[in-house]
Amino acid sequence: MIAYASRTGTRRNLDALRHAGWRLLVSAAGVLRHEGFRYALDNGAWAAFQRQAPIDLVLFAHALDTLGTSADWCVVPDIVAGGRDSLALSTAWLPRVLNACPYALVAVQDGLTPDDVVPLLGARVGIFVGGSTAWKEQTLPQWGGVARAARCWCHVGRVNSARRIRLCSLAGVTSFDGSSGSRYAVTIPRLNHARNQLSLFGGPDACTQDLA
Repeated sequence: MIAYASRTGTRRNLDALRHAGWRLLVSAAGVLRHEGFRYALDNGAWAAFQRQAPIDLVLFAHALDTLGTSADWCVVPDIVAGGRDSLALSTAWLPRVLNACPYALVAVQDGLTPDDVVPLLGARVGIFVGGSTAWKEQTLPQWGGVARAARCWCHVGRVNSARRIRLCSLAGVTSFDGSSGSRYAVTIPRLNHARNQLSLFGGPDACTQDLA
């Protein structure tokens, strides 16, 4: 699995992440720098949710124009735990994201089913598993299976423990992100060890290896 850490400017943490082979997740709501790493672009919805505010689409559009071209992928605008309202927002923004970025991930949120999402998936569109923590963990194997069937990227957001990394491995996802390594360099070896211990039942699927 590919590991992304939330973008940080702390040199010690960046050095540790670079040594471990991690990439950065740059948020549209933060500093638009990738520090020389391979990176993906987050739309800023989670940061807005934490402030109890809607996603800032003006900030997102600026970030997309600034960093979209060289990003591994970009999360299409969504609403955290927003169900079909989130999917409607993502569907409206998907063409613009694909015009600016090589790969787009549609966030799946509480209440959505594979039937809602599969029609959007394709050669340049994958899945970002978001939503509430309980819903995400409960449905993660399902979304991993959908992505394998569609041969598309599957990413899991907010993964900050060895336990959740193992869940991602069991589901056979392509990548995950977290903020633990961005804040505390001391956690990176433990998290990286969990990442590299691939499950007999999960591990990287051939189609996800091709995408990486």
